[in-house]
Amino acid sequence: MIGVFDSGIGGLTVLRALRVRFPDSSFVYLGDHANVPYGNRSSAEIVELTRVGVEQLFDRGARLVVLGCNTATAVAARTLQTDWLPRSRWRGRNVLGIVAPTVEAATQTPWAVTSPQYPQKYNTDVIAVFGTLRTISSGVFPEEIRKRCPRVTVVQQVCAELAGAIEERAGEAEIEALVEQGVGELVTKNGGIAPHRAILGCTHFPLVEQVFRRHLPAATRLLSQPELVADSLDHYLERHPEYVDPAEHAGIRLLTTGDPRHVGDTARVFWPDAPPFEAAHATTAT
Repeated sequence: MIGVFDSGIGGLTVLRALRVRFPDSSFVYLGDHANVPYGNRSSAEIVELTRVGVEQLFDRGARLVVLGCNTATAVAARTLQTDWLPRSRWRGRNVLGIVAPTVEAATQTPWAVTSPQYPQKYNTDVIAVFGTLRTISSGVFPEEIRKRCPRVTVVQQVCAELAGAIEERAGEAEIEALVEQGVGELVTKNGGIAPHRAILGCTHFPLVEQVFRRHLPAATRLLSQPELVADSLDHYLERHPEYVDPAEHAGIRLLTTGDPRHVGDTARVFWPDAPPFEAAHATTAT
């Protein structure tokens, strides 16, 4: 069983892509809606909330958990992978983030390669990153991209209100205005030059990908994380078949630490045939 964790509803975009890619697999999803958003929390809180959420998914039978949240990945993934898991009762299971496959696609360089290689070390493209305040302030995308492509220009743009507007089912005009503002501010930062590639660095943003497409030049390649994560996980499971149980039955469970009815109503705006949400234990940061 594969688990997917997110602070809210955006990770459903990742789950849907994984479900399409692995139709015979079993999935369990946990959205920590009781504590959303994570963006205004401290790093310690984010690590603890993510750890507790991952443990819930392990308790439900997941052997592998994908953090379908850029903030949780940027702030908590490395700590969980290197400090917590090796000392926990969950040794033999694993946690994966969504930054690595995104950086691989942006740089056309495998994650394991952390120094410039030909021809990428001569790449001078402009790469845009749109994300939440916490993801952008972490600096993880510029840091990891420049390790592999030191001559690219990475321009980041906080879209502070966009994820919340999507979650709250804001009207088309409000969403359009927020995306237009974010794209306009990013292009202005870069001296009026549009990016060659644009990372939608929040898993809510693929839900309004077509709006970003309208406000970016046709030549700008959009990097949408759900498909990139599905591609990456496909390759990962080929190398690590121990996380695949051929005897398991295909299925999907959706869990939330919030109100299942309210969360389900929101989810079905974007996923009309989504299964109903079930209540999970509310997580707290100690």
